[in-house]
Amino acid sequence: MVLAAVNTLPPGLTEEEAEEIRSELVKVEEEISTLRQVLLAKEKHSAELKRKLGLSPLNELKQNLTKGWQDVQTSNAYKKTQETLSVAGQKTTAAFSTMGTALSRKLGDMSNYSIRHSISMPAMRNSPTFKSFEDKVGNMKYKVVGARGNGEAVQSPTDTNPVQDNAPF
Repeated sequence: MVLAAVNTLPPGLTEEEAEEIRSELVKVEEEISTLRQVLLAKEKHSAELKRKLGLSPLNELKQNLTKGWQDVQTSNAYKKTQETLSVAGQKTTAAFSTMGTALSRKLGDMSNYSIRHSISMPAMRNSPTFKSFEDKVGNMKYKVVGARGNGEAVQSPTDTNPVQDNAPF
């Protein structure tokens, strides 16, 4: 029987050494259990103190998120992305401005063309190109402005019955 116990021991380890290691293992496992109990008691005490201070897990989460967002905003990647988006916004604004200027110039040219070539404005307004453009601009305005909430009637640019305009001009 003793021979079988010796055979289950790792090579080079005597029965006395194995017993000493088993004894030490039992002590370490008891210490681990004690430390778990102490940690659990400390966590409960910490939770009680936080409750008394009005610190909830939600408040802690908010604080962590705020700190995390501040860390993100101070990161180089965020700063570079912000700069890139700012430049892109400026370029987009410039492009729209240029497009608006070109469109205004083109409309002015159309008006000057009608005057120079004795085309009346009503004739120009009745042209298919102008009607198409007017409808598109009107539809865009209608989508942006929408129906007015002050009782004024707002017509869609594609309506065939225009609303009477009583403007003095």
